[in-house]
Amino acid sequence: MERHAEGWLYSGKAADRFWSKSAIGRPMGEKVLLLADAEVIFCNQHRHLDFPYNNWLADSLSQNSDLLDEYMVIEALRVPGNKVVISANLEHLGIDFSELSWAARWGSDKHPRSESPEAEIRWFHASSELDVQDLHEWSVEVHSRDRIAEVIIVDDESSVVTYRVSSSEPSGELGRLQSRDITQIRERDFKPLSNGRVMILDTDSWPDERIGIPYPNGRIVDSICADMIYADQEDRVVGSSILTDLLNRGLHPRPGFKYGTRWRCYDKPLGEEHAPWLVVHPLEAPSDWEGACLASRLAAGVGKTWLHPLLENGEWRYLSISRPPADSRWTNPNRR
Repeated sequence: MERHAEGWLYSGKAADRFWSKSAIGRPMGEKVLLLADAEVIFCNQHRHLDFPYNNWLADSLSQNSDLLDEYMVIEALRVPGNKVVISANLEHLGIDFSELSWAARWGSDKHPRSESPEAEIRWFHASSELDVQDLHEWSVEVHSRDRIAEVIIVDDESSVVTYRVSSSEPSGELGRLQSRDITQIRERDFKPLSNGRVMILDTDSWPDERIGIPYPNGRIVDSICADMIYADQEDRVVGSSILTDLLNRGLHPRPGFKYGTRWRCYDKPLGEEHAPWLVVHPLEAPSDWEGACLASRLAAGVGKTWLHPLLENGEWRYLSISRPPADSRWTNPNRR
């Protein structure tokens, strides 16, 4: 192989086959293929291609400490048969993509030369910061091209797991929150309880069953709901602003303590179906991908979708981080 400003030129007899069958690298002319460093490792491990020279791997790791993680991601995607083109090559192939994407993915029965990608890819280490604003903007851009926004997470064992991110618009059939109902509740007798909660004593003709938890001789509202009822709008905290938005979306938010989150949200009257969403309070949300993966897995385990609220142009949006279908959970081979 010969060094190139963007990687390594491979001109062996398998070059055309690597591209035509697996879309590895970037064609640079007849029987010449440009390989990125991570693709060189993949071809070494899975296509019996020698490294460019004896100390190549050590030298490459000195220049790029993420190289092995990049290889793990490529391996996890390619071993099941997917075709993967890294972002540096997408423009040369005339494929539009988000500047935030690391690569694009095609299914095993498709090829970059003639078809659009199924997904755009980003990867993170499990300890990487969870930036929901960045992820939300990226997912919206990717979905605007009818592609999946796919995230690959690499942990300290170099194991790989797959998630999908998207902008979610949870909604229910229970109607909007009416300001007159809040005014009516605010005027009723109440007693403060511990932890910021309130016991409302007068519950005759209760205007909205979604507000408060029924209790003998009254209703209990938690601290966030109490803030929504009694605080002036300009003084409301983040939690009560989100709660108001969820209610205005026709949802019935209930405490999500049993699921390790702030709210579980029903889209139909209680008792008809399970709550489809778990919504985290932004101030209680995980700060890294390890925590986000755990929260998403726990939600998936009880048949729910985990949502992270974020404020965008004065309106609440919701980022969904979810596990893909079983046939799209890319992971690397077990080496134990």
